[in-house]
Amino acid sequence: MTVAEYIADQFVKEGIKYVFGIPGGPSIPYMEAFRKAGIEFILTANEGSAGVMADVTGRLSGKPGICHATFGPGATNITTGVGGALLDRSPVIVLTSEMSDAMKERTTQMNINHQDLFRPVTKATYRLSVSNTGEVIEKALKECKGSYPGPVHIGLPADIATIETENLPLASYTPETEAHNNNYNAIARLLEDSRSPVIAAGLTAKRLNLGKELLDLLSTHKIPVVLTPMAKGLLPEDHECYAGVLFHSLSDYLEGLFENTDLIIGLGYDPVEFNYESWVSGIPVVHFDTKTVDMPASLTTEQYIGNPEEWFSVLKKINNASLVFNKSVIEGVRNEMWAVFNGFTNHFGPAAALKAIQEELPEDSILTADVGSHLHLIGQFWKTGQKGQLLMTNGWSGMGFGIPAALAAQLHSRNSTVACITGDGGFLMKCGDIITARNYKLPVIIIVFSDGELNLIKVKQSWKELSPYGTTLYSEDLFSSDTFLGVKVLRADSHETMKKALIQALSVNEPVIINAVIDPEDYKWLIVRR
Repeated sequence: MTVAEYIADQFVKEGIKYVFGIPGGPSIPYMEAFRKAGIEFILTANEGSAGVMADVTGRLSGKPGICHATFGPGATNITTGVGGALLDRSPVIVLTSEMSDAMKERTTQMNINHQDLFRPVTKATYRLSVSNTGEVIEKALKECKGSYPGPVHIGLPADIATIETENLPLASYTPETEAHNNNYNAIARLLEDSRSPVIAAGLTAKRLNLGKELLDLLSTHKIPVVLTPMAKGLLPEDHECYAGVLFHSLSDYLEGLFENTDLIIGLGYDPVEFNYESWVSGIPVVHFDTKTVDMPASLTTEQYIGNPEEWFSVLKKINNASLVFNKSVIEGVRNEMWAVFNGFTNHFGPAAALKAIQEELPEDSILTADVGSHLHLIGQFWKTGQKGQLLMTNGWSGMGFGIPAALAAQLHSRNSTVACITGDGGFLMKCGDIITARNYKLPVIIIVFSDGELNLIKVKQSWKELSPYGTTLYSEDLFSSDTFLGVKVLRADSHETMKKALIQALSVNEPVIINAVIDPEDYKWLIVRR
């Protein structure tokens, strides 16, 4: 095999179906090897989208998502998506073309040190050679899936793709481990003594699909549960123990739940989303995770590091007979939040638009949400139920996530209804990938909350009593046509026209854009000041 053929062969054995990216000249042998191996190269509008699509593919499939870029500007562009895989914890391998050994240290067009570039945004970075190909590919495929999952970069020198190889040595790879110095007695004592604990379930629990285990625990131990945004869907929103989502819209109402709480149980809680000290004050924390995380000195904390089976075994130390489960407090918090939300649905703002979308999309839909003010409402009030999925970026929080995430979700689940809600700022960053949706016949529904501004920045300026500045995107309609890049654009400016647009979008097997022209003033009342 050539080096390129060997890499393609290893990807096929791993179950990889797609490589996302934009090629350069040195990419051609690799693309041809992927084609012959049955791996589809998905051409994106920009490299950042390729990184996001690899991230979401890794999340949904559990297999490494693969993305590719060429020298210099291609590599710098793709780092935005790669950084998302790092802080949103997704298994990704990023391939970039690099100069040959002879030119690596020379002054030449498009040449920068890719290892220096990718080191801060990956778990590891390697430069391939003919002799280390077997070792590097095996190591990268395993390392990206370790705890925490994340991206691994491989630089591909421009002159080695077609060199034939045989008997490539493999890596003596040792899985990531750490010594577990769990203070079991102290943890058991905190659990046994607690009368009013609250479980905070997070990104690690969601990634490990611990919904069933959590439901089993709650069937015998009635404990209130709050979720971090990326853990949305881990527990159905109508479950009696479900209280709400931290950090997102109206989450200050959860303070009523914490008034009598005597212990926070962090269940697969990843502080990359929301640091404990941002919402916990004076309450001890027992943190269950697969790896040690940095904790603030201001809090009384104990960490239990191990696998989820061990977590739930230790949690049996909770004295069920002594638990005080105040169901009315949970219901009160939820009802108050929903009453406020519904109070903003009598005109066409983000709440009314979101309500109409929830009413029309099938319950098993996959929804992707871009970064912006609208994400705060979606994170709190979107109902995933038993079947739906909500995909977002929160550890990385890069605008432009929504559209490429939806394309990746549709590729992964061809028969699912996939929709994206994005602000107009996020849309403008990634609207080129409307062409990607067309080219690959991906019938995603792209809903643009159009308000003409970067609203979240405007809201934060108002918190500082500053006038809006540098946040206006445009002054007239975002779309002055009923098509954009060959895709139909439907306008919605009321609850009724939004529902009508969604019904029409669902009736066709092609991508559709819905231009939801909303009143953004609701946001200043619905977003929690931090």
